[in-house]
Amino acid sequence: MDKGIVKFLFNDKILELSNPDPNQTILNFIRTELKKTGTKEGCAEGGCGACTVVVGELNKNNIEYKAINACISFLPFLNGKQLLVVENLISKEGKLHPVQEAMVKCHGSQCGFCTPGFVMSLFSMYKNHDNYNNELIKDSISGNLCRCTGYRPIVDAGKSLNRISKIDQFSKNKTKTIKLLKKINTKNLFITNQDKKYFSPKKIKDLKKIIKKNPNSSFLSGGTDLSLKVTKERKDIQNIINLKDIKELDFIKKKKNFIEVGAATPLIKFENFIKKHYSDFNSVLKRYGSIQIRNVGTIGGNIATASPIGDTLPILLSLNAELVIETLKNRKILSINEFFISYRKTKLKKGEFIYCIRIPLYKKNIFKAYKISKRFDDDISSLCGSFNLEISNNKIKNVFIAFGGMAEIPKRARICEKSLKNKYLSLDVFLKARNYLEKDFNPIGDMRASKEYRLEVAKNLLIKCFHEINSKKLLRIN
Repeated sequence: MDKGIVKFLFNDKILELSNPDPNQTILNFIRTELKKTGTKEGCAEGGCGACTVVVGELNKNNIEYKAINACISFLPFLNGKQLLVVENLISKEGKLHPVQEAMVKCHGSQCGFCTPGFVMSLFSMYKNHDNYNNELIKDSISGNLCRCTGYRPIVDAGKSLNRISKIDQFSKNKTKTIKLLKKINTKNLFITNQDKKYFSPKKIKDLKKIIKKNPNSSFLSGGTDLSLKVTKERKDIQNIINLKDIKELDFIKKKKNFIEVGAATPLIKFENFIKKHYSDFNSVLKRYGSIQIRNVGTIGGNIATASPIGDTLPILLSLNAELVIETLKNRKILSINEFFISYRKTKLKKGEFIYCIRIPLYKKNIFKAYKISKRFDDDISSLCGSFNLEISNNKIKNVFIAFGGMAEIPKRARICEKSLKNKYLSLDVFLKARNYLEKDFNPIGDMRASKEYRLEVAKNLLIKCFHEINSKKLLRIN
């Protein structure tokens, strides 16, 4: 047990912090204690990217460089990792990094407030890929907002990296960095700071011991939602149990008829896997949030948060996924269709946590999913619809429809499903079925969409689903 000592690399120097405030964000630490002010605060909720930094993590004998939002990541997250901020990119000789040079040459900055965040996002892309096309560049900076330049010169800067050597000071120091990261390889972490506690176990058996002694703790997985209690609501979280360091909860296994996904599996890892099985699931995940969010957010965290607009939830409902729940004594299996009780409330009892998610593989079914939001990238859903249909001889043998944003919980459209089942595939059938959505849902109106808008769009998505199926091309049109 590493009692209270958070150890990490800041660029190429080992830092050790004794019992830091577990509610302190990485951004606050960088600006107030490291005195590196290139990293900015824009939104304090992971929505603008001005706070983007990069963490280096050991993966076997290699380093993965991940862009994250420093504004919604707590300081203990750095334990065992390397932290890089925009000031670290300049060499000891004072030379700009190739990414910084590209931004200068392509005039990718005006006021400059957002520029450090863009630089760090492009740096992460530069380190993790060899070829930078439009899709990759736009995805890499989708979580960075700019009010001045427009994005074309920034995209141009990304493209220009294809003509630049992939050797920088970090690749030259790779062997040394790996040795240092191995040197600070951490154990179970237990922080006490005044009345706050933070636990980060490495194994499930240790997790259960901690839960037994601290039953009222808050589980932290990606923290993209939990952290907002601190940054937006200005509340302290007394006891935190971090699940992210438990390797037993981070896995993807393909079985004969289903996929098993560990609850602490990062969304970025899952989206790359699921593409070959459910391409629309992958498409929605690409819009779930920015790379910064998907690098830390987990599928189990998204489920347990139980947000009515959680993007994975209607998809998992329509796919009839199952949850493997870990208790202090055993495991139990629960259909996700039974999991959500009311707003932000689930059937998880105190001390229980999600071990993994089982997603059935419908090899012959047609699966469609759509996310509707005000902004295409990095925005919270106004509405998310998911459709899973078994069709044989032009007849709908079975159908599963679910929506997020239409009720206080993500919910199946069971009356609409019943109206479609055993009917022949036709526009008239779908036009009649859409009216049954009024019986399934009485949506609320809020800042993202009116109730009238949500209901009308839900109806339109059902018709869109029909047209895409009927076209036989099965293409998504966003």
